[in-house]
This record gives sequence, structure tokens and C-alpha cells, in this order.
Amino acid sequence: MQHYLVDSRDVDFTLYEWLNIGQLAKNPRMQEVGFDEDVAKETLKTALKFAQERLASVWKEMDKAGVKFEDGKVTLPESVKKVFAEFTEAGLMALPANPEYGGFGMPSSLNIAAIEFATGANVAFGMYAELTFGAAHIFEKFGDEHMRKTYVEKMYAGQWCGTMCLTEAGAGSDVGALKTKAIPQGDGTYKIEGSKIFISGGDHDLAENIIHPVLARIEGAPAGIKGVSMFLVPKYLVNEDGSIGEFNDVNTGNVEHKMGIKGNATCVLNFGEGGNCKGWLVGEPNKGIVYMFQMMNEARLMVGMQGMAIAATAYMNALKYAKERVQFTHVRDMAKSDAPRVEIIEHPDVRRMLMHQKAVTEGMRALLYRTAFYIDMSTMAETDEEKEHYSDLVELLIPICKAFCSDEGFECTEHAIQTYGGYGFIAEYPVEQYMRDVKIASLYEGTNGIQALDLLGRKLPAKGGRMAMRYMQEYGKFLDALKGHRTLGGMHAKLERAQNELAQTVMGFQMSMKAEGNKMFVPILNATPFLEAMGHVTLSWLLCDQAIMAQDKLDAICDEKGTAKDDLAAVRKLAEENDDVKYYFGKVQSAKWYVENRLPHAFAIFETIGDADTSALDVVL
Repeated sequence: MQHYLVDSRDVDFTLYEWLNIGQLAKNPRMQEVGFDEDVAKETLKTALKFAQERLASVWKEMDKAGVKFEDGKVTLPESVKKVFAEFTEAGLMALPANPEYGGFGMPSSLNIAAIEFATGANVAFGMYAELTFGAAHIFEKFGDEHMRKTYVEKMYAGQWCGTMCLTEAGAGSDVGALKTKAIPQGDGTYKIEGSKIFISGGDHDLAENIIHPVLARIEGAPAGIKGVSMFLVPKYLVNEDGSIGEFNDVNTGNVEHKMGIKGNATCVLNFGEGGNCKGWLVGEPNKGIVYMFQMMNEARLMVGMQGMAIAATAYMNALKYAKERVQFTHVRDMAKSDAPRVEIIEHPDVRRMLMHQKAVTEGMRALLYRTAFYIDMSTMAETDEEKEHYSDLVELLIPICKAFCSDEGFECTEHAIQTYGGYGFIAEYPVEQYMRDVKIASLYEGTNGIQALDLLGRKLPAKGGRMAMRYMQEYGKFLDALKGHRTLGGMHAKLERAQNELAQTVMGFQMSMKAEGNKMFVPILNATPFLEAMGHVTLSWLLCDQAIMAQDKLDAICDEKGTAKDDLAAVRKLAEENDDVKYYFGKVQSAKWYVENRLPHAFAIFETIGDADTSALDVVL
């Protein structure tokens, strides 16, 4: 049974109609690599086919078999190794990578869709590729020429893999408390000593070498985060001719047994147990966290995608089930004992759950794809001002992408299970694994509480509030387009209210900082609810922005078909016969549902924050 289902029509609309990524082909760098809309469509056709036919084929096996840890070595099933080799041979690891090092140089907004397919089909598998790309990108950007020539191309090719080594037993989100040491050896190398935990893809046999970016403190460096440096530490040393050399004293202490993503090896790594672990400084001393933030920002976008991609396929599976499962009569026929049983999609409560999943997953896709598009716009900008504009938007949106999408993704899988009823709780159907796999997304790459503090404490006040102003400018352009719209203009008042209350809440936070007692901690106490509220505001904006385009296209088709645009029954009838009408009509309904059913949660949160209740701090627990 094919478990990986995706709304490819919504992917196409978001990329080619709403974002119009074909416009990126005008950029000289994109012309050099041969990017255009036809290339994008063919690439994603290949990525989706591979996800459905190959990645999905080992999804359940990776969950059941997990990873094997014996004699200090981690192994995966032979079938998984075969699929990984096929994945790298297909070039799917290196879509956005620098062509100078074997990549294809494709835009981030194309790559994000390919990642959705891989992640939705098999998130545990996709993590090996995503971490490898992220590590290689760090070495490419901040490493020296020897690092780039020796390691980066082989990592982009998937011949060697990579990780992200931050977390220690006493230093999780508090990276500055790490104890791993780097001891200079006088020859340009450092002896690395310490242990890292929860390292995804920390050890395995998918590739012949694993290259670790490791955060450590050079002896004598300042305490805290300001004294952290980054080191390139290979599992096996590399000879001058590029071949694999001797073992580099990177030992796997254990693998974690987890709730989900069981096919990804989450390891304890011990560096230098035998005193012979070599590392090479990446960039400058004491700037490790600066370099790691590049990878963390990329990773946080990918983690948000995990929430969205898994929720999206959970919804598509729930939708399919609801169209097939027959139970009870229609509510209008409840009094008739001989009334026929109907598919459960006819029941209002089931439709409510499905609509929740539809609107939320479409909104998350809009947020993640648009953020990736902003990355493209920033890298292809012709002026510094334009680059700063889009870079600021990316920086502000990243914590929302990560935290909001991972939380909402988990809730969507819950709705999917509920749609199935009791069958959703058993392993015969895929949604129970989706829920187990997606939960980790709110925990790693900085817990969602950390993301909320990042948004509130760093991003909103950054650069004199410039990032926040960029957001408000983009939102204001949208409000101008919405006002007076033939069918959607009625939502303008609520969305304008959302903008105003968001701004007022931020101003209230600034005033709270000057209060006395526990009142001064109100912003920190409410950072997580605030991020949720801003997520609801953002998805309402993006869904309505999409709906404006969808409604205009829907109107054009109705005019062509001679269907009255304002006759709901007539439009619904046409939607049953015409796939484009069905899609555009559904897109408008998603926006309306979200504004009416989810945006009010933001208003409630803003009101609660305004009350400045401190009972959670006052209570003696």
C-alpha cells in the first residue's frame, strides 16, 4: 500500500503560480546553471517519483528494524544502503549546492519542494542527506581551500556524510556550557577531547566516511558562548591523495532508542577516548557559534518542513480513508432506519477535522516555500538594500517556520488519527507512525521554547526593530491588495486587527521590561504563546494572499464556462467537473476557514498577554 501521498497540485500552485519561481531564471547565476520553469518541473517530477517509489519503500522497514549497534559500530539494513546510493546517484543531495563542488546550483525554493517529498516519504532517511548538506555548506563557506577541495565535493555527492555536533549532557540548548576541549598541537591541528549526545546520523554505514563539525573550546578561550570554536573532525583521516586513512578516534558510545525516527542513528559520540582525535579549526577561533548558526538556520527551516511534510501526507491519507470508510447514515437521514450508510467524509465533524488539516498544511507550505523564496531573493539581489530586506525577513521568519510548523504539524497528525478513529491508533495504517516521527521536530534544533525566545528577544528588537518593520511592510502591501476585493474584502477588518494587535503586543512587551517584580518577566513568560499567535497571523496573511490569486483565476474560469461567479451551488457543481475549479475554490475556502477558525486564537492570546498574569511565576510549586 502506497503510504506517501502529497497534494502536488498545491505544490505546483505555490511554486509556479503564487511565487512564480520561473522569474528566477532571469538571474545571471540561474542562467549559468540552466534553471528555468521546465527544469524545475522535471526535477521535481524526478524527486517525487523517487520519494514515492524508493524512499517510501523502506520507510516502514526503517521504523521496525531501526539501527543496529554492535561492537561500537552502527549499521542499517542493506535495502536502506541501496536506496541511499540511488538517492545520491540521482543527484538529489546536491540540488542547491555550488556547481564548483559538484552541485546543480538550483534555487532554494525548488529545493524546499524536493525536501518536502523526501521528508514526507521517509523523514528518518531524509535527515542523513539534510545534515550532510548542511555540514558541507558550513565547510564551503567558512573553511579554508583545503577543506573545500578535500571534503565538500565528496559530501555534496553523498560519498561522505556529515552531522552537527553541538549537544552535550550538560549543555543542550545552553551551548556555551559545553566542555569539549580543543588542544593546539603546534602543527595546525588540534586534539579534540569530549562527548556529544543526541547526534543525528552520528554513525552509520551509508557512506565510507562521516565528517563532523564539532563545537569545542580551545584551551584558554573565554568562558561561555564567546569562547566556542568550530572544528572539522572526520571519522577517518583523509590521506593527501583524498583516500580514506586511519581511524580518527571518534567512537560511538551508544545509540538512543526513541519514540520515532527510529531509522536515523541518534548517537553518543566520544571524541579522543584514546587521545588521538584530530580536528582542524574552521574559520577563526571563538566564532564557532556564528558559523553554526548558518547550519542551524538551514536546519530549522528543514525541521519546520518535517512538521509540514509529515502533516501533509497524514492529511492526504486521512482524506483518502474518509472517502472510502462507510459508517452511519447522513445526519439529514438520522431518523430513517432504512437510510443508506455513507462515507464518513459526509459527516460534519469529520469534515471539520479534514478542513483543519487542509488549511493548516497549505498555510505551512506557503510559509516555508515563501521563506525559501526570500532566501533566493536575498542571494540574487542586485543591491545591498534589497539583499538586506529579504535577509531580514528570512531571519525573522525562521523561528516561526521551525516552532509553529512543528507544533501545528504534530496537531495535524493528531487530527489525522482521529479521522481514522480506532484504526488510526494501530500500525496497519500509517498515521500512528507519522505522529511518532513528527514529535521530535519541536525538540531538536533548539526546542520551540528557545525559538520563541529567539523571536522575541533577538529578532524583533534586532537592528533597531528593522526586521519587524520589514514584516509589517510586507503585511501592509497584502492588506492593500485585500481591501475592497470582490469576495475576500470582508476579511480585511480581521486581518487589519491582527496586524494592529500584533504591533500593540510587541510595544506592550517593551513597556513590561521596565516593570517591577515578576511583571518584568511577562514577555519571557509569554514568548511561546506570542510565537503561536504570530504564526496564526502569518498563515492567515499568506493563505489570504494565495486566495486572492485563486479567486481571480476561479472567476476567469467561471466567466469562460458561463457560470455565475456568485452562485455557490453553480460553482460547486462546476468544481465537481473541473479540477482547476475544484482546486481554486478549495483554496479560497481554506483561507476563509483559517481566518474564521484559527486567527481568533491569536486574538485570545494577545488578550491574555495583555492581562499580564504572573501566577505561573508567583505560585510555589
